[in-house]
Amino acid sequence: MKSRLQKFFHIHEEKSTIRTEVVAGATSFMTIAYIIAVNGAILSKAGMPYEAAMIVTVICSFIGCMLMAFWANSPLIIAPGMGDNAFFVFTLVFSLGLTWQQALAAVFLAGIVFMLTSITKGADYLSRSIPKSMINAMTAGIGLFIAFLGLKNGGLIVASEGTFVTLANLSDPYALTTILTLLIAIPLFLRNVTGSFLIVIIVGTCIGALLGIVDFSTLSDFSISFAGYGELFFALDFSAIGTLNFWTAVFSLSMVIIFSNMGAQLGMLPDKSKFRKSFQANSFSVISAGLLGCSPMTTAAEAATGIASGGRTGLTSFTTGLLFVPALFLIPVFKVIPSSAIAPVLIIVGCLMFQSIKEINLSDFTEAFPAYLMMVIMPLSFSIANGIAFGFIAYPLVKVVTGRRAEVSVTMYVIAFFFLLYFILGSI
Repeated sequence: MKSRLQKFFHIHEEKSTIRTEVVAGATSFMTIAYIIAVNGAILSKAGMPYEAAMIVTVICSFIGCMLMAFWANSPLIIAPGMGDNAFFVFTLVFSLGLTWQQALAAVFLAGIVFMLTSITKGADYLSRSIPKSMINAMTAGIGLFIAFLGLKNGGLIVASEGTFVTLANLSDPYALTTILTLLIAIPLFLRNVTGSFLIVIIVGTCIGALLGIVDFSTLSDFSISFAGYGELFFALDFSAIGTLNFWTAVFSLSMVIIFSNMGAQLGMLPDKSKFRKSFQANSFSVISAGLLGCSPMTTAAEAATGIASGGRTGLTSFTTGLLFVPALFLIPVFKVIPSSAIAPVLIIVGCLMFQSIKEINLSDFTEAFPAYLMMVIMPLSFSIANGIAFGFIAYPLVKVVTGRRAEVSVTMYVIAFFFLLYFILGSI
């Protein structure tokens, strides 16, 4: 069995081990498991049955991770995107007035556009046309985004009426749990302790329990009903296909999923040669989401935790995908894990990704400014797609006004135009 796994996933060639890959997959899962309950809660705001939405989250995440494992042999993981599910509910349904069934049809068509981009030379052409400074800015920006997510979820950064955000009271049990867990996480990580991130999450949960932030009451009910899933399965509705709002939804969604996933994958993949197939796997997962009744699937930023743990092959994503299945019946157990126990992992991984900033020529303002804008907008707008959009619009603009338009490819002008159109349509 071991030799088959090693041969199929080319583990020796990637200078990894089965144990490392499995631990990396488990680590990725522990940091993304929250999506099962959270995605269900968000989709239910659009009128979708809550338990059915949780079930489809698991099904689509399983399919997405298996596509990454067997099609791309990639350590990236696929799950419903937090920004994408909000876009689905608040933009497609609430703002554009589509029903959730019509919004699923928009997801399906956007997935087709994504797939056509990935299976043609479009994906490779786009990736080659993007300046290296933009790719490194995507990596660093996603690092900042992940770090901000950790600081926010860990209770260290909180909302403020006067300054929008501020440092929390460090005696707060959530903030204190994050700090104490981080103090344990750093030496474990620096000493390359095997499974350090998993250990950190478990220890953080124990610290949280001692400080009274762990809710054990969720362990009282493990029941889940599959009866309502029939309402979501193949529920997509094309009745609005003749309306401007429907095609605005398809266009906007296509822009978001294509470029946010391209940015995430180019930013996180240790082996960039796996990009094409990883991108294809991602596109197939979006199509399946539209058919099965889920918001768009995305390359989860949390995959960076598994990669930081040593994940290099599809065995990482395979492990994560497998763990989604029993997790559906163990949701109360994962609800016990406080976000403060996961936050230190995200903070450390964010730092690792942010180091890509050193590859950007910061002495050249025309390279530095678009990169800077991209990195700043990602965490502050809480959207990878928005950050990428601002960076791609700014890049040709600063090059043109400084008389260096020859440094900008035709593709960059086209991308900038479509991102500008994306913002215009989104504001109508």
